[in-house]
Parts: sequence; structure tokens; C-alpha cells
Amino acid sequence: MRSFASGLAAIALLAVSACQEPALAAESVVEAPAAKRFAKEGKGLKTAIFAGGCFWGVEAVFSHTKGVTSAVSGYHGGTARQADYKLVSSGVTDHVESVKVTYDPSVIRYDELLRIFFSVIADPTLKDRQGPDRGAHYNAELVPMSAEQLAVAKAYLAQMKASGKWSRPIVTDIVRSQAFYPAETYHQDFAAKNPRHPYILRWDAPKVAALKRLYPSQYRAEFRRN
Repeated sequence: MRSFASGLAAIALLAVSACQEPALAAESVVEAPAAKRFAKEGKGLKTAIFAGGCFWGVEAVFSHTKGVTSAVSGYHGGTARQADYKLVSSGVTDHVESVKVTYDPSVIRYDELLRIFFSVIADPTLKDRQGPDRGAHYNAELVPMSAEQLAVAKAYLAQMKASGKWSRPIVTDIVRSQAFYPAETYHQDFAAKNPRHPYILRWDAPKVAALKRLYPSQYRAEFRRN
């Protein structure tokens, strides 16, 4: 693990987009296959963590998804001391920008969340980057929180690889659940609070629009705030 001191020294040398790099074009949308292996999680609210690049867009899409009761932006992995936006976005920590999603499986299943994630949020063929953002802290990762979620995630990635929907290899990781640190308050509900932000307009509003177009029965017009 990188030391805190070396991390601070490296910040001055790094110029990282940190969810703010202007872009020339929005990401493409791929309608991921419907899962063959359904999640069976029983009753009661469930939680899973999704990492798909800048957490603003991940949070925005899931906040517009029916059955999702909470989508919290934060940092997965690393240490509590370094769970700070300036440090994480500089790329010198061991965190990954992520969103902790709480959902009602009687309304939307985990496998359906995976389908939405890979259709409109994350490109599963990219490693250590998404959209205009670069670095290991922007890696696309699935973080199952139960044995059932793990089994469903493995089955779905295998199905994706065999589907032929993507022209490049699927490289999204399934990682073991570690500590999750909520991001600073100003990052929570960022798209709802800042709908005219250039990054939101270019990268994240199109993702929400794609959710509405591809999965209208799972789209919620209201942004579910934390």
C-alpha cells in the first residue's frame, strides 16, 4: 500500500480528470442481455456496491431506478484516513470511486441492476478508466455483498462474455467487499443538485436518458435523493 507521505508528494505531479475533464463525445450504449440466472434474495432491502467510473453518473442512474431506495457515492477499499476526494481523485490511494446501492428485490432484482449497470453506466471492456476519467480509482468493479449476489455476478459476466455483444474482451472485476466510506456531502445527489454542470450534461444525463429509453418499466422520473 502506498504511504500517506508519498501519496501527498505525488499529488503535485498528477493532473487527473477527477470527474471534471471535458469530453468530446458521450459513451455508447449497449443493451446488455437479460440475465439467465435470476437473483433469489428473499424479502427485505438488500445492498450491493457498484464501481463504474466517476460516481456521479453511477449514482444518477440508480437514483432514477425503480426499487432503489438509496444510492450513496463513496470510496471502496483503502483506508479511512485517505478516504478524501482530493487524495482519491489524484490516484495515489487504494480506493475506487463507488456507489452503495440499497434496493428492494421484490421490485428490482440484483441481476436486473447488473443489466442496467452494463447497458448504460459502465463499459465492461475498459480497465482502470471509464469515459474521460483515467486511473485505477475509476475501474469498473462489482462488489457483491452476499453469496447469492456473488453467484449471480459470476454467472452474468460469463453470459456477457458468451453473448457477442461486445467486440473487446470483458474485463470488469468482481472484488471482495471491503470498507466503504461515503464521499463528502457535496458529492451526494450531485446530478440532482447540479443538472447544468458540464460533466453531468455531457456524460451522465445521456446515461439517465438511456435508462429511460431502454428500460422504461424500471425508470423512475423522480431522482431518489439520499
